[in-house]
Amino acid sequence: MTVHLQAEPVMQRPATPAWLEQLAAFCADLRFEALPEPVVARTLQVIGDSIAAIAAGAQEPETIALVQRMAATDDANGAAVIGSGRRTAPPLAAFLNGTAGTMLELDEGNQFCRGHPGIHVVPAVLAAARGLKASGRDLVTAVALGYEIGARIGIASKLRITMHPHGTWGTVGAAVAIAWLNRRDAATMIETINVASSLGLSTSRRTMLEGGTVRNSFAGFSNQIGLMVGDLVAAGFTGEADGLGTVYGTVIADDWRPEEMVADLGVRWEIARNYFKRHACCRYNHGSLDALARIVAGEGGKIAPDAIARIDVATYVWAAQLAGQEPHNMLAAKFSLPFSIATTIVHGAATVPAFREPARTDETIRDLARRVFVREDPEATAKLPGLRPALVTITLTDGRVLEAQALTNRGDTEDPYTPAEVRQKFFDLTEPVWGQSHAEAIIAAVDGLIDSDRIDPLDTLLAAQPATRT
Repeated sequence: MTVHLQAEPVMQRPATPAWLEQLAAFCADLRFEALPEPVVARTLQVIGDSIAAIAAGAQEPETIALVQRMAATDDANGAAVIGSGRRTAPPLAAFLNGTAGTMLELDEGNQFCRGHPGIHVVPAVLAAARGLKASGRDLVTAVALGYEIGARIGIASKLRITMHPHGTWGTVGAAVAIAWLNRRDAATMIETINVASSLGLSTSRRTMLEGGTVRNSFAGFSNQIGLMVGDLVAAGFTGEADGLGTVYGTVIADDWRPEEMVADLGVRWEIARNYFKRHACCRYNHGSLDALARIVAGEGGKIAPDAIARIDVATYVWAAQLAGQEPHNMLAAKFSLPFSIATTIVHGAATVPAFREPARTDETIRDLARRVFVREDPEATAKLPGLRPALVTITLTDGRVLEAQALTNRGDTEDPYTPAEVRQKFFDLTEPVWGQSHAEAIIAAVDGLIDSDRIDPLDTLLAAQPATRT
């Protein structure tokens, strides 16, 4: 069938939308003193949590090999490649750290924007801050702002269901954070947003479902491109008059609502209503794992795999997609609800080792995963996005039936982890990399950022050689 194309000439460049002028002025004028105390506290948590996810992810075979290939020569004046003991050019460090930070599915997220703003911004800011002689307060402000802009794009639009959110609007968040560190004015902020809007990736949701590990690089590219946008704009490159409106209203997303970009701006901060993750797998699994934990606790803390006849999970549509029982690699295992349940039962928790190759190929776990059956419950789907229900039913070989339901995920805004639990996660991930004393020094440096004139002490700690490779 021949399709007739409609000619739509652009006779002149449109005017900058009023909301974008307001947003850019906010970005350019923001100062640390305008951040509410809870926003500062949460931003420090996000920075520490992101560092931990990066450091642990940097120990995976693929990330080790990638650093050896792309940053083979150490650059003493470069940015820290966290968890590797090397330094390299800031854009490359931002890429490698952003990639490592998503390897283990432990980076924080935001349920309202349906994505992971932190890991798209923190690596870029850490990579740039040392060279710009930024203070700790500068670092905190840039992260909070970049997070805000990326998250608001996710809220203001609805990505196509075939898209993966990593590597999309996070690019704009990273670019704005770097522009703020460089103290760009409102006009430059407008150009930064418009240029960055065109540079997100054309990501595929199916990549994660198939276990395509290229997906782990998506956030890395957002951080790298975020740094490059500043150079593009400084060199004179320009974007559309309303790049966000075009890209997130007609290209990769629908339902563009620009008013959300400035609604309660400076009053409602997205980083203050984020979530943290303790289960080392896709967040869609978490409600089921929380329900499973209640069942296991009721049985004295352990259920033998051979005592289980079958497990049934009724949950919402996105979690029901993760029904595959035979994951072929670690990423696929993290996006398999049957495997996540089986390995949690065997290991006692959904830890990092519970998804690595020895666990994935363990026949006890694999056999149990084949007895886990997942279906969509339309009533659970109807409760999205406010709730994320999961009903787990375990039928034992002795005929007993055990059941528990979760309505939301632990760690979400409605049921947050305590600061102590978030801190323990940091140590769980960083102590195996650097040892206890070094991990304690890093979190102390993060906690002390608001009183630091330079981030050099933290940067030096992050550039240290892992204890496992000395």
